[in-house]
Amino acid sequence: MKLDKVIAERINKKIYRDGDICIKVFDTDYSKADVLNEALNQARIEETGLNIPKILEVMTVDGKWAIVTEFIEGKTLAQLMKENPDKENEYLELLVDLQLEVHTKTSPLLNKLKDKMNRKISETDLDATTRYELHTRLEGMPKHKKVCHGDFNPSNIIITDEGKAYILDWAHATQGNASADAARTYLLFCLDGAEDTAKKYLDLFCKKSDTAKQYVQKWMPIVAASQSVKGHEDEREFLMSWVNVVDYE
Repeated sequence: MKLDKVIAERINKKIYRDGDICIKVFDTDYSKADVLNEALNQARIEETGLNIPKILEVMTVDGKWAIVTEFIEGKTLAQLMKENPDKENEYLELLVDLQLEVHTKTSPLLNKLKDKMNRKISETDLDATTRYELHTRLEGMPKHKKVCHGDFNPSNIIITDEGKAYILDWAHATQGNASADAARTYLLFCLDGAEDTAKKYLDLFCKKSDTAKQYVQKWMPIVAASQSVKGHEDEREFLMSWVNVVDYE
């Protein structure tokens, strides 16, 4: 196995290609539990029949944990949107269709989205009153058991030359309410400075899933609070403006 062709770099990890395999190598101090949970998530999602790269091996490389999967040749949906801005609406349709397909699946052994969100809210440095407000709002949300990707955005979709779509990166997968997953995708577009695209995405998601926009918006402060735990200072002001809106309009 050769680690000489870097195809992507993320915080705490590097992704390499060696022929038809992909090797995601985590930093030395990355949590072993998180690596194994990501591999387990991916294995469970494979069982749902969704189109994803198959997991081949979990190993250590020079003392660092690594996950080995199939390499999928193609371009990300994010690349395609950048290269063909005139096709944005068509690509957003595809994005929403893929996300709705994810939400048709169940995987009873995945972690619960509600548990994860409660934990994240507790980890924030928000004041006790705001945390109470968010925990209460979360408790009041309907309990569902749909597969939620947790980081569903165009950079996690690969389109092959034949037009087949694969969904990558299942590190944040949970089971729960699909509208929370949509709220997060909306948030990711906004954090990327693409607020017009975010609005188009949300309109499309609500139309295709027959979901009231107000219902997805109720998740916004919860999702923003969970994102704030990542500690990206450049995002903080924007996220706090959402968290502090009791009734998101």
